[in-house]
Amino acid sequence: MSYQRNSYSAVAEVDRSRRTYRQSLWFELRKAPPTALFGLFVIAFYVMIAIGAPWIAPYGESQVFSQPYGSWSNEHWLGTDQIGRDILSRLIYGARNTIGIAFVTTLLAFVVGGGLGLVASINRGWLDQLISRGVDVLMAIPSLIFALMLLSIFGSSALSLILIIALLDSTRVFRLTRAVAVNVAVMEYVEAAVLRGERVGWVMRREILPNIMPPLVAEFGLRFCFVFLTIAALSFLGVGIQPPTADWGTMVRENANMVQFAKFDLKAGLTPLLPATAIALITVAVNFVVDWFLHKASGLRDEY
Repeated sequence: MSYQRNSYSAVAEVDRSRRTYRQSLWFELRKAPPTALFGLFVIAFYVMIAIGAPWIAPYGESQVFSQPYGSWSNEHWLGTDQIGRDILSRLIYGARNTIGIAFVTTLLAFVVGGGLGLVASINRGWLDQLISRGVDVLMAIPSLIFALMLLSIFGSSALSLILIIALLDSTRVFRLTRAVAVNVAVMEYVEAAVLRGERVGWVMRREILPNIMPPLVAEFGLRFCFVFLTIAALSFLGVGIQPPTADWGTMVRENANMVQFAKFDLKAGLTPLLPATAIALITVAVNFVVDWFLHKASGLRDEY
């Protein structure tokens, strides 16, 4: 009977903690500024569009129709592109491809750069110097030019795009992680864990990483924006995500000629601005959420 009472009390404690967490989350959302709520709404909307693209898009991603540069109509709400593909469908599929690749790339950059930064913050010897000097060399080369060169060598596949951009952006993540982790690594509780005989991995995971999470989470949001814009820029230059895969940067380049049609058909002239607006909107939304998170993590009093 005592075992059953202990089990019931443990379950009740878990339920209470879950309710408390949901209440605190709802309380924080209610106190969030309008900019943060707008950013969260835009991000949630984009995520739902990306996940449900096959069911939301009226046509296939690469389905071609007989009329290129078609105007807006009931059949094609945003018209067709230079070879007759539905613009609305490609915008929806572009959310999945562009945002998905940017998120995976950013996550990989943080795994590589963050891991190396934590290792360098503890091993302050030759390993730290070796990693830091290698990062300095990579950061000395303009990232966009370096990415163009590597993509021309290894090809413009999605895997190459993810690995190359993740490698280049991991250098920035490494510098930030090392800078904030070095200050934590000299704290007394970290030294006490080392003297207890804890392993390096345990110290990094349990003592250092939880104390540097706020700046890393904020950097993740900012780094996602930079990666997102880099992928769009590379696609606009023709070395990013390759056709027939839908991508917002590629769509801006492919439909740029439609701007000259604005004097005859204003809606058709606005078509190249749609993917550019989608890129700008997600970038602004993520920055709004990151600013709010930085304000909350700083411990400053809300003045909204």
